[in-house]
Amino acid sequence: MPHSIDEAFTALPLRPLADAALARARALGAEHADFRLERVRSASWRLRDARPAGGSDTTDLGYAVRVVHGGAWGFASGVDLTMDAAAKVASRAVAMAKLSAQVGKDAGADERVELADEPVHADRTWVSSYEIDPFSVPDEDKAGLLGDWSARLLAAEGVAHVDASLLTVHENKFYADTAGTVTTQQRVRLHPQLTAVAVDESSGEFDSMRTLAPPVGRGWEYLTGTGWDWQSELERLPEQLAEKMRAPSVRAGSYDLVVDPSNLWLTIHESIGHATELDRALGYEAAYAGTSFATFDQLGELAYGSPLMNVTGDRTAEHGLATIGYDDEGVAAQSWDLVKDGTLVGYQLDRRIARLTGFARSNGCAYADSPGHVPVQRMANVSLQPDPGGLSTEDLIAGVDRGIYVVGDRSWSIDMQRYNFQFTGQRFYKIENGRLAGQLRDVAYQATTTDFWGSMAAVGGPQTYVLGGAFNCGKAQPGQVAAVSHGCPSALFRGVNILNTTQEAGR
Repeated sequence: MPHSIDEAFTALPLRPLADAALARARALGAEHADFRLERVRSASWRLRDARPAGGSDTTDLGYAVRVVHGGAWGFASGVDLTMDAAAKVASRAVAMAKLSAQVGKDAGADERVELADEPVHADRTWVSSYEIDPFSVPDEDKAGLLGDWSARLLAAEGVAHVDASLLTVHENKFYADTAGTVTTQQRVRLHPQLTAVAVDESSGEFDSMRTLAPPVGRGWEYLTGTGWDWQSELERLPEQLAEKMRAPSVRAGSYDLVVDPSNLWLTIHESIGHATELDRALGYEAAYAGTSFATFDQLGELAYGSPLMNVTGDRTAEHGLATIGYDDEGVAAQSWDLVKDGTLVGYQLDRRIARLTGFARSNGCAYADSPGHVPVQRMANVSLQPDPGGLSTEDLIAGVDRGIYVVGDRSWSIDMQRYNFQFTGQRFYKIENGRLAGQLRDVAYQATTTDFWGSMAAVGGPQTYVLGGAFNCGKAQPGQVAAVSHGCPSALFRGVNILNTTQEAGR
């Protein structure tokens, strides 16, 4: 049964606060104003060797007013839930816009803030897809499950230590603007993770292996049955770690790669997700993580990858971490093409960037991570689409004579244009004559973005598709954090450069 918005949130004076703030902004001459009230509860549990190692449970409650006045942005926030306080916050936002306009004028800037049109969405409610709110589950049950799983791994031969963690978020958001849009939303998401550590006492060498279960926009049911086979993963993990400890170091060179979704999602995030944020491609976002090689003049022209490459931006995917009903500018969630048949055909937009670059409408990519932060252009669920009749992972491997099968994400590095990169993983398997031939260690794959995606020779079918992702995508200054998912199938890449990480570290 679908959930309804929490009564404790709807009992807050949402409409009166919004009315007071928006009325003041109008009276002061704002061309546009929006009001956003949020309650974000975040909790975490951490265990070390099945014993409690820390935790937190915090709630952030407040509101913000953003305006366009005199062609400039203004923003202010507050926590006092009274009509008078909300009106004063709106006054501060207008004052900030006036100051910004004057600073721009003194600097010789003549660019005015204008927003792309958006239909009015009046009195809309949206709740994410989940069954059991994790905050309705007793804390002792959460710690107990993590402790049981940790003890199970610790009992396995060769496992010296186990770290376990669970992050949970329950987010409520109310939005209203001077055009008449009013939305109320509720999202739940969580991220469980276990890491087993092995230590060779004779040599002092050690290594670790982490569960592959991705963070998701689901509820407690994700840990107790729906969406992931935890029992099988925990059963296999100790032996996989033991094999990794015995594995030989890779010989650097050129290999064909079959990349599992548990690894490929991160490559998508770094080399496609960030690169197709249009504010980054235009140079508006540069101070944090750089700009993008996929510049706006290449739209419709850039050969991003092979003709098999089809990538979408999507704010509607079920259980996606970046899935919403409406963004923080009142724009309805959408799905659209970023790369079609290997060619760059789209970007991620907010309303200002859409209007600035001639798009008729934003695709709903404005987000603020707290009521005290201004919305910025943030990543949608960016996903590589499977081949409807595509092969299984096993069949992709069968088509490789000399290669490596890559599983799980680990460390990564990418340049300030989102172009040159290298990625490691949790596990690497040697492929010989179409068969897996044991694990390898010290593996990293290196390429440029267009060379890597251009080398994609086969895309797996829907049966290989997994929605991966992260809680901690960073952007902007002051920095903000957003959760985002990336779906993809397994895929085959030909002739990718493989580095030996121990040799690289010794140079």
